[in-house]
Amino acid sequence: MSELHATAATRRRVALLPENGLTDALAKAVREGGCEVTSDISLAEGLIWCTPSPQGLEAAIEAGTNLAWIQLPFAGIEGFVPLLSNDQVWTAAKGVYGPPVAEFALALILAGLRRVATFARASSWKSFEQTTLFDSKVTILGGGGIAESLVALLAPFCCDVVVVRRSDAPLDGARVVAPSRLPEAIEGAAAVVLALPLTPETKGLVDTEFLALMDSGAWLVNVARGGIVVTADLLTALQNRTIGGAALDVTDPEPLPDGHPLWDLDNCIIAPHAANTFQLGTHRLVARVQENARRFQAGEPLLGRVDVEAGY
Repeated sequence: MSELHATAATRRRVALLPENGLTDALAKAVREGGCEVTSDISLAEGLIWCTPSPQGLEAAIEAGTNLAWIQLPFAGIEGFVPLLSNDQVWTAAKGVYGPPVAEFALALILAGLRRVATFARASSWKSFEQTTLFDSKVTILGGGGIAESLVALLAPFCCDVVVVRRSDAPLDGARVVAPSRLPEAIEGAAAVVLALPLTPETKGLVDTEFLALMDSGAWLVNVARGGIVVTADLLTALQNRTIGGAALDVTDPEPLPDGHPLWDLDNCIIAPHAANTFQLGTHRLVARVQENARRFQAGEPLLGRVDVEAGY
């Protein structure tokens, strides 16, 4: 057997399902990472799931009796949690979309503090009170790729950045505190940014009690998941001017229905889950899949590993 054939024979087989517009680019990434693409799930040792929907994945896992690795396409994987198992190594796109989402979070912070949305809605020449981001305190809930990228983007503004996360590992440019110190972290912040996963522990975290901890001029920025916020409580806080405002890239429910009272508030900015779009994120996902295919072939630790017990 030639050296070429011998190398090909030892390549680990990876399947890509379901077939869609991403499949060709991800298949190329798998090959360039050193693995072999197979259309037979029963022979596959790895599976690249190509859609954000979990529909069909359970059947694929049952048929893929040799599966050792499953790659999911997004960082938020709450829909896949019931399928997680220690029978395989699961990886998600943790950190892949951090830069574009952090960029959008910064835009929302500035738009809120500097009242850009209010000015855009005005039909006459009026002045509104503004807050500068420079030298302000910014609190970020969640310490993943979005937080890391946002901390770097905030550096030129000389902010006092506080990151609330379970890990006490240091993060350049920020003070890291445990969730038990949440009230202290929120106090005095001009902006509170949600960049954490939706889990049973974080669902409904931002309620009336949470919002009461925020300063009266502070803005809540959500680039995580809508379910982290109790929408009715937020609506009341905005209507009563308990906080300065909210900039929401995600909502609960989502999409936010036409006619919902949040649409009419001048202290609320709503974006249609636009912080990371298909066009912005595809090349980043392709690069992650290629690197994980290389690591899978080489037997190295994979990037973005999911904590099966924690659910993210």
